[in-house]
Amino acid sequence: MPNADLVTPRPSLTHPGLLARVVERLGQGAGSSADVWRQLTENYAVDLDAVAALLPCAEPEPLWLTARAQTRKR
Repeated sequence: MPNADLVTPRPSLTHPGLLARVVERLGQGAGSSADVWRQLTENYAVDLDAVAALLPCAEPEPLWLTARAQTRKR
């Protein structure tokens, strides 16, 4: 189903300071960084690279690290 709001322009966030404040405000109420991304892209036109630089990187731990921790418990 197409989004009916596509004809309504979204405000753009281009100033890094303003973008940082909005990301911080949204992050306080969001459950995860994915929620912050969703809220930003639904409500604003933003530079996604600038947003990615502000959000913490969520990289999974390597498998060998969890296996090593389980071996130590034994």
